[in-house]
Amino acid sequence: MPTAESLATLLLGRIVDGQGYLVRSGDETRGPLTRFAEQVLVAVLAPEHDAEAARAAGRALVEAHLVDPAALESAQAAVGEACAPAADSPGRVLRLSAVVGAVGRGYAQALRVRALGEHEEITRAALIARRRADEARWSSEARFRVLFEHSPVAIAMMNPQGASIEANRAAAELVASSVEGIRETTLAHWLPPDEHPVFWADLARLTAGEVESIEVEHAVLRPDGSQVWLESVVSAVRDEDGGVRYLVSITKDVTERMELQRRLRHQAGHDPLTGLPNRSLFFERLQSAIDDAEQDGARPGVCYLDLDGFKVVNDTLGHETGDRLLQALAERLRDNLEPAGHLVARMGGDEFVVLVERSPDREMLEEVAALALETVRHSVRIGEHDIAISASVGVVRHDTGGPAELMKAADTTLYSAKHDGRGRYAVFDRERHQADVLNFELSAQMPEALRKDHFHVLYQPIVRLSDETMVGVEALVRWLRPDGELIGPDRFIPLAEETGLVVPLGRRVLEESCRQARRWLDADPSNPLVISVNVAARQVTENDLVADVVRVLGEHGLPPELLQLELTERDLMDTQDKPASVLREIADLGVRIAIDDFGTGYSNLAYLRQLPVHHLKLAGSFVGGAGDRDDVILRALVKLARSLDLEVTAEAVETREQAVRLRRYGSANAQGWYYAPAVPAERIPGLVRYPFVR
Repeated sequence: MPTAESLATLLLGRIVDGQGYLVRSGDETRGPLTRFAEQVLVAVLAPEHDAEAARAAGRALVEAHLVDPAALESAQAAVGEACAPAADSPGRVLRLSAVVGAVGRGYAQALRVRALGEHEEITRAALIARRRADEARWSSEARFRVLFEHSPVAIAMMNPQGASIEANRAAAELVASSVEGIRETTLAHWLPPDEHPVFWADLARLTAGEVESIEVEHAVLRPDGSQVWLESVVSAVRDEDGGVRYLVSITKDVTERMELQRRLRHQAGHDPLTGLPNRSLFFERLQSAIDDAEQDGARPGVCYLDLDGFKVVNDTLGHETGDRLLQALAERLRDNLEPAGHLVARMGGDEFVVLVERSPDREMLEEVAALALETVRHSVRIGEHDIAISASVGVVRHDTGGPAELMKAADTTLYSAKHDGRGRYAVFDRERHQADVLNFELSAQMPEALRKDHFHVLYQPIVRLSDETMVGVEALVRWLRPDGELIGPDRFIPLAEETGLVVPLGRRVLEESCRQARRWLDADPSNPLVISVNVAARQVTENDLVADVVRVLGEHGLPPELLQLELTERDLMDTQDKPASVLREIADLGVRIAIDDFGTGYSNLAYLRQLPVHHLKLAGSFVGGAGDRDDVILRALVKLARSLDLEVTAEAVETREQAVRLRRYGSANAQGWYYAPAVPAERIPGLVRYPFVR
């Protein structure tokens, strides 16, 4: 008889050969097979047949996870082969057959019990899973229902076509409706396709699965007439096949945000003081008008308006009064011009502009300009003051170019209106505009020219008429540009006065002239020359002219009686009271004061007895006049000056006859091309040595 170990080894080999694999490893399977072998041997060798022991051996095979039918067949064959020697009698043969059969029955019973157990376990697990899934679904639906009905967020659900809307209370409150009222509507009611074509195009993309969600901002009119702005995010809920089961919309009230944006847009495009559109919005409208200009001849035009003398209001009555004046005038302009479809904007400061988007001709723009002038001309009552103010207007009709070019033309045209006398409008003139642009370019170049010493001082002799001997010179400044162009003072001095550059330029000329006068005096002390230097009004009112004169005279050691300062009659009158005290201080230093261009001012001679004037320089227009009336005026002016004990110099003397006539009338001195033009400093000593005898 075999041992349990040898039978187990035989079984293991047969089972592997028959089954080809083991659920467990060979070492793990050997233990159960050994127990199987022990139970089989006990059953075979028992004095009496023990069917239960054999069946237990069959169950042991199942417990060893040898559940393949081939395993049972291999085990039965191995038992028969191993125990055949012991079947040495008919009774033992029957016993062995009974044991092998009982092993099979035990194996079958155990396999059936195992299968039933696993099926029951699977069934139980499925039932548990279904119960849990149902509980989860019911719980989820309950939570969703609570969330949907009680959420403070507005939620709506609808079918893929936007109908059958189901909304919660928050959504109904948002649009001041009821849940039932919303159910009776469709998505197209809230978002009409003709008003929101982009949304409906995006909705088609959403249902096609091209996007996850879409957003839309839209206004809703409530039953009470109020309007609310909503922001909705629409998403799709899909089934297992990817089809859209329904749409979900989550909506919030963005009215405050939209109102804030509206206010910010308004503030960005409007002037905070007057409420008028500002330059940013104006340029947008102007560009749009230019882009939309039709071929029928109608084109946009502008009337660029600037208040005359507004600075005086601020300086005398205060900036608060000035602001109230601007507000009142802005309201008037808007009331009178906007009803006709014209845009009135504030460009900044005291400047306004009227945009006429479609002007068939220039005459229409002139009518608008005249109305604007008339609107401003009426006095404004502010507090205790009735303020009367005028304006100047530049009128330009668009031809070519963009807004910048048009407004540049309007700016120069406005400048022309002010130059022509204020309180009027000027119509764009291309030639004048080009000249003004050139002047503006010169103004921009002047600071750099002054820094690089491009301004040069020339000197025109002043001749004593009695013996035609040079007694002095007038310092005249010229601008020599890098390209060789020589620009006269008639072009750049007005620009320098407007920009304030006349102050440093005048100081430079004063310093250079006094330095040169000292050199001439050192070279020929016997013939001292008076240096006459022009002074602008802004040098008197905006600069410490007295300190400049004291400093320059001290630096160069020039006797004060050899310096003469010239101011025009107009400058003396425009600067009001300040010149009196300044010129007295200068005169007290010993410096001579001359009035230039005498006879062309305001014909108010009171200043001749108020100011320390030593010298009158007659305007060249009287000297060169050919008529009897000019001659009478010339004689009267010379007589007037001599009666006031003032020395007279006649300017712009160009002929011998003029010089003789001036000497006969009593003029002391003369200067002009008849004697010499303005020349460089190095030529003056030569002119001093040779008398001007013609």
